Amino acid sequence: MAMMNTQQVQNERNLITAVEMRRALARMAHEIIERNKGVENLLLAGIPTRGVHLAHRLAKLVESFEAVRPVTALLDPSGHRDDSVNQSEGVMQKHHPNGMGDIDVSGMRVVIVDDVFHTGRTARAAMDALVQSGRPSYIQLAVLVNRGHRELPISPDFVGKNIPTSKSERVYVKLSEVDSEDGVVISHGWRKPDNQGRHT
Repeated sequence: MAMMNTQQVQNERNLITAVEMRRALARMAHEIIERNKGVENLLLAGIPTRGVHLAHRLAKLVESFEAVRPVTALLDPSGHRDDSVNQSEGVMQKHHPNGMGDIDVSGMRVVIVDDVFHTGRTARAAMDALVQSGRPSYIQLAVLVNRGHRELPISPDFVGKNIPTSKSERVYVKLSEVDSEDGVVISHGWRKPDNQGRHT
């Protein structure tokens, strides 16, 4: 993670510790199992970057409870966002690669996994990207943090923690796979976008 100056550190406060994150993910894994009545035909599709790592963590937890590991995949919704340059110029992105390769999701129960749920636009784009790979039995959404301010009639099915925020605040999920530590912080100022170019 990039070095932060003193003012940035003062503007940040911790929301979720590493221990709390582990507990939240374990609870979410149990909820996914219960809601889906097991893991048969279950696919966890992670949105880059941190959603992918969270999907793998959830799959590992599910395996520890059920002795069966669900399928995991990377799901790239970037070509389907309604606020992307191509969309604003009216360019259709129906055939933009979704990152899932030759995976066929037809008939599968798919849980889309992301780190932060905000406006709902990333989730909408992810669903559009997903159906390029077939027609799933149904789609659910799992997020570590629900920060509010949704702009579309979409809500997550599995939530690690609901954290009310103001629109001027930024929520940053830190994962050891990317940031060398686990945790969630909130800042009151501008933050450098992550390696997907997103401010959450």
